[in-house]
Amino acid sequence: MKNTHHKSYLSDVVRHIPDSGIKDFFDIANTMEGALSLGVGEPDFKTPAHVRDAAIASIERAQTKYTDNRGTVELRAAAARYLEKFDLHYDPSDEILITTGASEGIDLALRALINPGEEVLVVEPAYVSYIPCVELCGGIPVSIPLKAEHNFRLTPQELEEKITPRTKALLISFPNNPTGAILEQNDIEALREVLITHDLFVITDEIYAELTYQNPHVSIAALPDMYERCVVLNGFSKAFAMTGWRMGIAAGPAEVIFHMNKIHQFTTMSAGTTSQFAALEALTSPLRDREIAAMRAEYDTRRRLMVDGFCQMGLSVTEPGGAFYVFPSIQKTGLSSVDFCQKLLEEQRVAVIPGSAFGSCGEGYIRCSYAYSQEIIRQCLDKIAAFVANK
Repeated sequence: MKNTHHKSYLSDVVRHIPDSGIKDFFDIANTMEGALSLGVGEPDFKTPAHVRDAAIASIERAQTKYTDNRGTVELRAAAARYLEKFDLHYDPSDEILITTGASEGIDLALRALINPGEEVLVVEPAYVSYIPCVELCGGIPVSIPLKAEHNFRLTPQELEEKITPRTKALLISFPNNPTGAILEQNDIEALREVLITHDLFVITDEIYAELTYQNPHVSIAALPDMYERCVVLNGFSKAFAMTGWRMGIAAGPAEVIFHMNKIHQFTTMSAGTTSQFAALEALTSPLRDREIAAMRAEYDTRRRLMVDGFCQMGLSVTEPGGAFYVFPSIQKTGLSSVDFCQKLLEEQRVAVIPGSAFGSCGEGYIRCSYAYSQEIIRQCLDKIAAFVANK
């Protein structure tokens, strides 16, 4: 017979971290007959055939053993060449680490850099794993709420206001999930002045770097005097349609990458070998840029379709400059973000994500992904419009 009165053996930190606000809506939508979803941030494109073929060929050659902890020599070299596209220059021998998705890179960077009690500034609305990862390494997350009137861009004033003597690092992600906001050259130059003045480190998640629609992505790590105070995270999930392969790139100063790799080798050993062969093909294929451009163009069409749809139903929306999300305001309905999403799912069988899942400043918004076909987007917009019209 089970004893239900014994003490909990769980860590207090883990027990107090809330479950993902995204997962619940996925679970419901997946079991609801006829439900449509704009919830998942996952490309609907297939991984290119030549990338899949490279992975299969590596298996047939029985290349299935451990690799170097940091990733194969060839893949790290290819990753370094790829990052040059964004004016980032790293030595593949000791400044590049291949991770199990960019998500592992976030965790490794925080654990390598943050001492218990040190503060990490997190730009919100933010990807759901950022604050839990800060808490898991003993850091104190400090939210910087971004505003629609600034197009959800981080301003130097907003950054300055949150800095204290305990602030160690800034964690940013632009192009942003969930808002689609981007930072342009003048934005990052203004932020650079504040960061250098206060001697802060930057963890910059640039997984959506390929998916900008007006201007090419610019990395804060490419600015003068920022190389030594930045870890850049990138990967294959979004622009290469390789979510399930779990391949990420971490790049930064040799000392930081060395200590990130120490954690990586003790917890993961190395990224998946078969996935590394697929990633090498993705980076080195002459088809690479053409395939990314084709996907980007399709996302751009869907972006316009979705923005126009929300505007037509009278919802305020900031036009996203990157990634594949729209973050419309639903405040005019009088519903909270969670209530809006629950009622929309119940009444119209459409799943979207409450903005509050990405931080308290996301309250009053919903996240809709346009990594879905135009047909599905149109159907969902029609159903959302009908729902909004009745509120």
